[in-house]
Amino acid sequence: MLEALDDNILSEIARIACGDDGRPLVRRTGNDLAKLLQQAGWQNVPRFQEPRRNWLTGQLRTRRNQPGAVEAVVKRLADRREYVHRNLPFAAAQITEELNKILAIEDVEVAHSLGRPTVRRIDHSVAEPADDADTALHTAMTDLVRDPALAAILQNRLNEARICERHGAWVSAVIMLGSLLEGVLLDAAAVRLPHPQQPPEKWTLSTLIQTAHQKKWIQRDARGFLDPLRQYRNSVHPNVQPELQDPPDKDTLAMCRSVVNATLNDLAATAP
Repeated sequence: MLEALDDNILSEIARIACGDDGRPLVRRTGNDLAKLLQQAGWQNVPRFQEPRRNWLTGQLRTRRNQPGAVEAVVKRLADRREYVHRNLPFAAAQITEELNKILAIEDVEVAHSLGRPTVRRIDHSVAEPADDADTALHTAMTDLVRDPALAAILQNRLNEARICERHGAWVSAVIMLGSLLEGVLLDAAAVRLPHPQQPPEKWTLSTLIQTAHQKKWIQRDARGFLDPLRQYRNSVHPNVQPELQDPPDKDTLAMCRSVVNATLNDLAATAP
């Protein structure tokens, strides 16, 4: 799928792999870059030469027409197994986000399906209204949830939230997103915590959010913005809404949608 990529796209992939600018946070030495290619399944990787980014860009160019070669490198960059020895649980999620900013130009994206990265065409049929600054969603419910029936229910919640947004039903959309988030986090807890301290039906959304952050399933920025979403979600109870002072509006929904997308992306990238 990534055959015949433009030179500038290949150079940006090399930049992300080298990590010199600290965004993402993983800096690779020349030997690390050669090992990256080998871990991606490349055979006969030449000896590394300085400068690193130019060398890696050259390697990507030489094999860009070889089926699956560049795609294998991209998938390895987004694979959490690449960072186990570095003790960086969110590196895969962060690098996936960086890669997707570049690959969107080619109308493709990196997604995580049941814990493993994959490269696929962007599905514009489910595209959501979003500003360029928003965090895009790069996963589907079937990528996150192993039970097909539950995945279908949660996907319907997401679809209903989008319908509500298109028709200006801001409160309803926020409630749908909160319900979706609770369902996904409950499933994650059931799968990732073999011996939970309490049965799932007793977990609150607040506890789920806190646990997801403590267990390093989601990043700190996502965790920080989820509490306001939880509070707005409670506006499903009419007597609670006056306590919020300002009811959810378009801007509130945009913030909630962005943080839910970031959370789902994190959960997909950190899935076992």
